[in-house]
Amino acid sequence: MRPHVELIDEKDLIWHIAELPHGSGEARQRNLNYCEEKGEASLLVEFTSDWSRPAGLHAAQTEWYVLAGEIGVGDEVLRKDDYLMAPQGVLMPAVRAKAGTRILLFREYADWAFTPGDAHGAHRHAAHELVIKRASQMDWYDVTHPTHGSPMDFSRGGTPVPGLFIKLLHHDKVTGFYTRLIHAKANWKEHPLAHHPCYEEAFTLEGSFEYNFGTMYPGTYFFRPAGVRHGDFVAGEEGTTWLLRCDGRLVDWYTDNASVQMHGTPVNWGPDFPGSEPPVLLQATRSRSVGPMKDPAYV
Repeated sequence: MRPHVELIDEKDLIWHIAELPHGSGEARQRNLNYCEEKGEASLLVEFTSDWSRPAGLHAAQTEWYVLAGEIGVGDEVLRKDDYLMAPQGVLMPAVRAKAGTRILLFREYADWAFTPGDAHGAHRHAAHELVIKRASQMDWYDVTHPTHGSPMDFSRGGTPVPGLFIKLLHHDKVTGFYTRLIHAKANWKEHPLAHHPCYEEAFTLEGSFEYNFGTMYPGTYFFRPAGVRHGDFVAGEEGTTWLLRCDGRLVDWYTDNASVQMHGTPVNWGPDFPGSEPPVLLQATRSRSVGPMKDPAYV
């Protein structure tokens, strides 16, 4: 049960104690999106003191993306724009974080549970390993690139749109699940509304972006369940960069001239009932800084 969140500014969210058991030090989290059934979550975590934790196993597939500061993972040091993914059953080395470090943390398939240990779990898939990517050292590839381009399934619909570039951080070719950085060039446009057979979520890292749900800028976030229409995209003068995740094979199916209408016969509201108010259309969770949708019917 992942709620539809579109659009929020992370600065509007309250801080919670970070769900990082067996750690020493202080950390807090903002819940960008939270599944109250499985404990799956998309979080912004800030380490408010130096922090450390021994090696062990996450219950969830866990991803860390460094926004600022420094994280030590075993013998590796992760800094801004570095990425780590620990699949279920794969040993997570000892971790240390410097005070002031901020990360995006994603849990998939399970909750925050962590068991200290020094070996892979019995349920680890033989092909799964700890993944570390240094995005600042990776090249941007156009979505149309034949081998490094978009992992979207263009055979089922949609076509690559020139002007989008990606850095692929993680791609499970069995499930289609992937995490990538995506950059839209300045003034990039795509106007039809689209919907997908999988969820899609993104956190804005740089730039600005207009679309049917509002304006994205650094620190804004959405989580969009499968099937929700969205689009009418226009990137800002400086372009836009997001960290984006999907839980399956992404496909674009398009709709022109979209609108949602509410039908029914008013009983005690409407023009004949002064002081009454009409019902509202279903809307996603939004935070105060991004304000109301311009047109809730255009979805």
